[in-house]
Amino acid sequence: MSASLAPRFSEFFRVATNDVVPCQECSERKERYDTCFINWYSEKYLRGSTTPSPECEALFKDYKTCLNKALKEKGIYDMIEEARKTSPNGGGGGAMATGGA
Repeated sequence: MSASLAPRFSEFFRVATNDVVPCQECSERKERYDTCFINWYSEKYLRGSTTPSPECEALFKDYKTCLNKALKEKGIYDMIEEARKTSPNGGGGGAMATGGA
């Protein structure tokens, strides 16, 4: 990563690690997904049902689309992709996986 991108990249991860939505326009979507996931996890998964929730999957897709769009508009998305390419785990996974909006 170039030195000029490092401060912005560091700021993004400082915000992200404080569990703050870096894109306020997506905060309601994140809250809806988080609530759905917590309910599914506590009411289904912990009781033995590993069947994914179609409702939660749809909410996650909506949140991911919003987040990727906002990160692209703020010029952060490309930095994440660049870091992912050089990561020890080979760049897989994550909420901002390639193919998002």
